[in-house]
Parts: sequence; C-alpha cells; structure tokens
Amino acid sequence: MQRDLVRRVSVLCYFVALVFLASGCKKQVGTTPPTSAPAPAPAQPTVTINASPTSVNPGDTVTLSWSSTNATDLTIAPDVGRVAAEGSTPVTPTVSTSYQVTASGPGGSATASVRVTVNAPEAAPPPAPSASLDQLFNSSVRDAFFEFNSSDLRPDARQALTKTAEFLRSYPQIRIRIEGYCDERGSTEYNLGLGERRAQAAKEFLATLGIPSDRMSTVSYGKERQFCTEHNETCWQQNRRAHIARGQ
Repeated sequence: MQRDLVRRVSVLCYFVALVFLASGCKKQVGTTPPTSAPAPAPAQPTVTINASPTSVNPGDTVTLSWSSTNATDLTIAPDVGRVAAEGSTPVTPTVSTSYQVTASGPGGSATASVRVTVNAPEAAPPPAPSASLDQLFNSSVRDAFFEFNSSDLRPDARQALTKTAEFLRSYPQIRIRIEGYCDERGSTEYNLGLGERRAQAAKEFLATLGIPSDRMSTVSYGKERQFCTEHNETCWQQNRRAHIARGQ
C-alpha cells in the first residue's frame, strides 16, 4: 500500500510539472498604446456672386451680391476691392465688365465671376429741320450736380452726362467747355480747386463714353459765379455743378 501511494504522488508531481512548464511557455503579448486620429484637413472655400441686373445702359447702377463659406479673405475686381464674407454693393460700369470674386482661407481659394453687359448708347434722333444747333444744344445737354464738398459723380450726374454724350456723338463738330461751380461756403481758393475737380470729373466720364478729350476744355469759377443767390440748401445745390457750355 505504501508503494501505491508513492506511485500516486509521483504521477501527481508529474502533472504539476507539466502544467507549470506549459504556463511558463506562454508568450506574453504586449499592449499597443492607442494612437490619436489625424486632424481633418481645412475645408475648401466656396464663393458665389450675382449681379442685378446683368444688362444696363451706360450710367445705370448694378447691384453685386456675393456669399462664401470657409473663407477668411474676399476681394472683388475690378474697382471694388476687399469685402466681407457676404454682402452686396452698387457699381456703375461704363463698359461691359466681368466682376470676379476671389475667396481665400486655410483650405485654399475659390473664384466666381459674373458679367454685366453695358448696352451701346442709342443714337440721338435726327434734329428737327426748324431747330437751330444752339436750340438743340440747350435742350439736349445736361449739367452734372454734386454733393457738398464732393467731386464724386452721383448716379443722377452720370445719367445727365450720358445724355450729353449721346448728343455730342451726333454732332462731332461741337466743342464744349465744362465749367466747375461751388456754393458760397468755404474760401475762394478752396472752391476754385473744388470747382476744377468737378469739371475734370465730368470731362473724364464723358471721355469714357467716347467723347474725344480735344473737344472738351475745363474752367473753374468756384463760388465767384452763382446760379442762385439765396442762402439755403435748395439754392446751394443749384450752385454745386459742372455746367456744360458750347466751346470755341
């Protein structure tokens, strides 16, 4: 019986040794630290631009409207420059023009464009046989009026000068003198300069409408000559003008 007990103990030790060896041979697998996902690439900017209307007559105003996404800088060419990410602005093209907006951001850049067609001016109707050239001049030519202390052409001034250009194209033999006037406020010297800038602004706009520069001269009368002598805004507005007279 003692021999049988020894044999059982030996067998038991043998199995314990096998279990120990098997567990010691297992390969421990190391854990891999987690990796963070790469940051997403910046989104590509998008931009659109529209014009209303897209076809106008010379001197008419067009409204440009635009919107963008994922952009930090927007510019519109020509003549508009840097703008907000979304908005609108009036423009007055004198010739057919393509307006292009460029949007830039961390994800790149995008462009869009819209074309505005400026219609060819209609020819002036032939003069009535009974009307003299001076009568036709006085009934067809329009003066350009300005805001206080400004030589920028207003929309109504551009329309008036466009009518004047239509008449002058029909009568190429006529030369004109553009006279700059100011209201009574301000010094004589300052108003002479302001009157000259107003006359030059009218001349340059007429030149863009096809009137040769050698048919036009300018002079400034400042505040020394007044169309109206009352002291109120209604009267002052009459004196802030570029007056078109027949030249020699």
